[in-house]
Amino acid sequence: MFINYRTGDGEKTAALLEENLAHRFGNEHIFRASNAIPPGATYPEALLRAVRRSGLVLTVIGPNWSNHPRLHAEDDWVRKEIQEAFTCGIEVIPIIEGRTTERLDPADLPVPLQRLADVQSVRLDVQHDLPSGLKRIGDILAAKLPRLKAVDRTPRREPEAGDVRNTIDEAHGNIVQAGSFTGDAGTISKGSHGPTHFGSGDINQHSPRISGAGAMYIARDNQGGIRQNFGDTRDKEEEDDNR
Repeated sequence: MFINYRTGDGEKTAALLEENLAHRFGNEHIFRASNAIPPGATYPEALLRAVRRSGLVLTVIGPNWSNHPRLHAEDDWVRKEIQEAFTCGIEVIPIIEGRTTERLDPADLPVPLQRLADVQSVRLDVQHDLPSGLKRIGDILAAKLPRLKAVDRTPRREPEAGDVRNTIDEAHGNIVQAGSFTGDAGTISKGSHGPTHFGSGDINQHSPRISGAGAMYIARDNQGGIRQNFGDTRDKEEEDDNR
């Protein structure tokens, strides 16, 4: 993984990325020029070779990245590294530094880099949300690069007794999965038809629920007698006398 940055504009963010990603995946899998090129090495060759060998390039976009005059010079190494990645078909992800740095505008970029403005970027809030931002970037890299995933040092959390696992096979229609259940719960077998009821209480299907004195219901095609019960009137009179 290659970290592309400009000295004086995004340099500190590049160092934070290197430190965090090296701790998670190992120093040998992270390339940042100031630390990765040994003294005495010819840096142009080392830079281009490192880009060609990388699986992905992170380009740190600081507040003044697009306005830097060097970006429009053909011999600018920030520009050359990105162009080399494009030439080799290597994915480049812009890392937008801070909350206020704007996304790239193709009108501000030299023609060879204008496609970078159309690439989905990741914003890294270095002041307010650095830990979760670094973790997100590491997760993205692990998902994109199997080699990094294989050496990922992130501690794996073992399942706990209270964890809920939901498994659904051959489901059609809406599915609701919950992390916990309160009260009664039941099981619905595959191929069930009709209403399903969990918990206490009544369930009525194809018939009304009738309660209380004086209630009456006549079913269709009734051929028997009909009786109405309005309760015991003596109970009503005794209740009125006791008031």
